[in-house]
This record gives sequence, structure tokens and C-alpha cells, in this order.
Amino acid sequence: MSRRGKKADAVPAQGAPARCTVTVCRGCCCGTAKVPGVDHRAQLVDLRESLAGVANVRPTDCLDACEQANVMVVQPSAEGRRAGGRPVWLGLVNDVDAARDITAWVAAGGPGLADPPGVLDLYAFQPSRRVRQGVEED
Repeated sequence: MSRRGKKADAVPAQGAPARCTVTVCRGCCCGTAKVPGVDHRAQLVDLRESLAGVANVRPTDCLDACEQANVMVVQPSAEGRRAGGRPVWLGLVNDVDAARDITAWVAAGGPGLADPPGVLDLYAFQPSRRVRQGVEED
């Protein structure tokens, strides 16, 4: 995916506040039959519908954390970043309840502005610095 396409998606309309971005891996393992029992398409549609007007939902190619499939990265809004929020990597997001917890947290403000539901601690992980930099610099 080109940098230009990513930047264009992340820039809010003039005067609109910068929003959280939920990056949803849909690469070689995430979002595929390699993770059985998940309606991957429905998961992405539900995230987009639930967060419409609240956050940017951006599917992307492989985030290189395949052992954690399905992976999502919740990046803070500009306000959340100023408040100390940092991107949160969530793995094994393979059930509807986990996706709903993520949606509720992002709708409440996300990183830096709202505490995540405690259950999301079970999904949080730290990928390598190389992998983090590829996503978090956008």
C-alpha cells in the first residue's frame, strides 16, 4: 500500500477533529480461512458501521504478526496522543465480543482518552520494533 493512500485516508476534513484509526490486518493470515470460525467480512463491516463518524477503519495488508491473527491496531486521535495515548496492538481478535469491546473503547475516545475494558488486556501484545514502526509512523 502506498504511503500516499494511507495519508489521504488519515487526514480529516478541514475543521474536523483528528480521529482514532483502527488498522485491521487482512493479510496472509488475518482475515482468511487460516483463522477458521470467524466471519472476517462481517467483522470488518461491523467495525466500519459501528465506528462510522467516530474513527477511521483501515484494512491493510499483512502486519507481520501472524501468530496473533486476527490483528488490529488502535491508534489514538490527535487529542488522545497529546494526552499520552499510544497505539495499542490487539491480537487474536477472533470473536464478536472482543470486536465489540474494541468498538466501545474507541467510541469512548480510545488510547489516551478512555481506559480500555479490562478484558482487552488479554488481547494486547507488543510486536517487534520493526513491525511497530511500519504501522505507527503513518
